[in-house]
Amino acid sequence: MVFSPLDLPPGVIQLITDELASPADYILHQLVISHSKEQKHSKRIILSVSQAWARWQAIALKNSVNLTQQKASGSLLFIDVGIMTLKQVYRDIVDNLSPGVLVILDDVSTLEWTGTPVLDIVRFCRALRAQCLKSQATLVIRHHITVPDSPDQLFQDLLQLATYHVDVKALSSGRSGAVSGEVALHLAPNASPTLPIRPIPRSRAVQYRLTDSGAVFFERGNSRGVL
Repeated sequence: MVFSPLDLPPGVIQLITDELASPADYILHQLVISHSKEQKHSKRIILSVSQAWARWQAIALKNSVNLTQQKASGSLLFIDVGIMTLKQVYRDIVDNLSPGVLVILDDVSTLEWTGTPVLDIVRFCRALRAQCLKSQATLVIRHHITVPDSPDQLFQDLLQLATYHVDVKALSSGRSGAVSGEVALHLAPNASPTLPIRPIPRSRAVQYRLTDSGAVFFERGNSRGVL
């Protein structure tokens, strides 16, 4: 079976990194869609910094998921992080955490670019991680790597908090019609040896092709792919 970033177990801290040529938006959207369909009775929390609500809703609707209805019913909490302080965001989140909840922070890089000190971002993520572990909730954090193969200090700090690192990159040969990019999976410092998912090194990275409704993942040399 081909690995998909959607296959990671619940209750982990997942750091997703991407680059300008290979944005990982599709992983975040598909996580929300899959969680909505498979764990209908659990809450989803989206902490959005760089993507507008309209985009989240539009992509979900293409996959028969209505996020507006979820907001109305209370099964989805959408927070525009850009208009609140991190302390306010944290207070709103803590009261909504419970086993099975999915929390997505998209993305920390934009927080830094818009003037939030790195130390404040790391402290926020560390506190959020602690509460998610305590509540058995899943936390997904996205960080943009601006210079390929040159991780910044914020990445190094976030990696220390993670269970898994999902590493999304463009093809070294450039994007093609059949292949949009590739994904490797690395164990982060907080990974447990008892976790069921094994790492996938960059040399054996899974490739993907973007479609109108998401992404198709496949092994190298098999661009027909599987969902």
